[in-house]
Amino acid sequence: METRRNLTAQEALSRPLFHGAELIAGAGGLSRTIRWVHILEITSFETLIHGEEMILTTGMGFQLTTDSSVAVAFVQALMDRNAACLCIELGPNFPAAPPELIELADRHNFPIILFPHTVRYVDITQDLHSIIINRHHLMLQELERLSREFHRLTLASQGALSVLKLLHKSTQAQLLYRPLTGKPIFFPPAASSEQTELLRIAAACSEEMGEIRPNAAPYLHEEEDRYFVLKPIGALEQTWATIMMVCTQRPGEFDYLLLDSAALSIAQELLRTRYMEERKLFSENLWMGELLNGGIEDEKQLKTLIGPDFKRLNESHYRVCLIEIDNLYDESLGMSDHEWEAVRIHLSLMLRSAMEKQAFRPLITLKNNRLVVIAFDLKSKLGSRARLTQALSVLWDIQGDERLKGLKLQAGVGQSHQQLRYAYDSYQEAIQALALHASYEQPVLFYEELGVFQLLLRLNDGQMLQQFIRGYLGPLLDHDQNKGSDLLLTLKVYLDHDGSKQIAAQKLFIVRQSLYYRLEKIAELLGEGFMSPENRIAIQVALRAYQLLHPEKFQGARRTNDRKPQRELGG
Repeated sequence: METRRNLTAQEALSRPLFHGAELIAGAGGLSRTIRWVHILEITSFETLIHGEEMILTTGMGFQLTTDSSVAVAFVQALMDRNAACLCIELGPNFPAAPPELIELADRHNFPIILFPHTVRYVDITQDLHSIIINRHHLMLQELERLSREFHRLTLASQGALSVLKLLHKSTQAQLLYRPLTGKPIFFPPAASSEQTELLRIAAACSEEMGEIRPNAAPYLHEEEDRYFVLKPIGALEQTWATIMMVCTQRPGEFDYLLLDSAALSIAQELLRTRYMEERKLFSENLWMGELLNGGIEDEKQLKTLIGPDFKRLNESHYRVCLIEIDNLYDESLGMSDHEWEAVRIHLSLMLRSAMEKQAFRPLITLKNNRLVVIAFDLKSKLGSRARLTQALSVLWDIQGDERLKGLKLQAGVGQSHQQLRYAYDSYQEAIQALALHASYEQPVLFYEELGVFQLLLRLNDGQMLQQFIRGYLGPLLDHDQNKGSDLLLTLKVYLDHDGSKQIAAQKLFIVRQSLYYRLEKIAELLGEGFMSPENRIAIQVALRAYQLLHPEKFQGARRTNDRKPQRELGG
């Protein structure tokens, strides 16, 4: 369609105002696009043009009577700035084109057009600008029409394929649609050898792009007189597919805009499909609750529930992850029950995409305000913590998402296990890790990071730990309660930093003399031997046990960094 084409130098030459004009050089570049027309009478113009302009001049600044090098440098600068072509009026300032100028333009296929008589440049600019603006307006109308049609097609069955058909019809380009999972689609169908070549080029383009983000601009690659444009498709900061358009001519603005519109329509269809699949998986994976509670141990039953992937998953290492929405149903967020359900599906969809990207196979279900995930590591035999952490980080990296705004999320992760019948153990570990968030104050906590808390959690029958704490820390607890002091916190910080007085004072934001006073008081209450190896170990375990039972007691220790050290005011 003519209205989609950009104005070219060849077409400009056919306009009535160019009657009698002569093309003296650069005939190979007549297909160059003209996006605007500019009049230049100076030789220093680096900041005045942006590229793809037709330049009109009388040659006033060329000084041809003394030296042709100025004119040659002028044309070289135009080519460096990607100008479309040059039109020069013959006259006193430019009686003839120097051979050096013609040779340079021919070598670079840069069209030079001569007007043998005086012309009104203002008429040329008005004529060509009206064509450019009118075509741009018509192109936008055509683009809007096709975009609506793309959207309509995605609401029908085989929406992605229908979009590809319309995109091909509109651009006449060979298309390759390559989902991250599943078979690639070639439209129109291509021979086997051509398919192999296109897949090779698509892989090379993806590698050249680096990390492919769904909102990335199309990437242009040129090879063997063909142009390959690669566009990522996706949403929620995850890429689900790529589409490559193969053109025999350099793609124009319309081609890029149409490719973007098609990619957006396919992304919307994929998002809708994934939302529906996520809803279905929620209901299908209800049996996970029984598994995690230890109610399913028979492998035959598990095989029936999981299906053909059972053997592979059962032999893979996995971890159970609990992602808790701490403020679910918080009235201050102003969400209805329906909106909360959409948020949970949104979180699940994001998490599934991020885990699949990191080579995990997730089984996800929902229990109250928690997403429960069994993450099977399909890449590592050890169950990589680093990749799992990277996958989980998506929940915090994009909380700028309006739908997730204000949510408070935290995650606990069990140890790596093998064989699904032991999922109960990893689930309990994840619960224990999640329970200690108040003590660690970090978004993702792995069971391996709990240290002595692993033992204390198993001993936590209330009475046993309380007695142990009183036996080693009772005098400090009583003193802090009666005097309003911070001796317990002081002791914890001092021991956590290997008895370094300098670091402890810095962390407590007190001067060192105050720390010495507190340590003397601690020694008086606990006895001079409190730092002996056996006593120190027991005291540190007691401190952790106290932190387990009363996590809020140490949360106030997070001082702001701008607080100045204070002197101790009293005992």
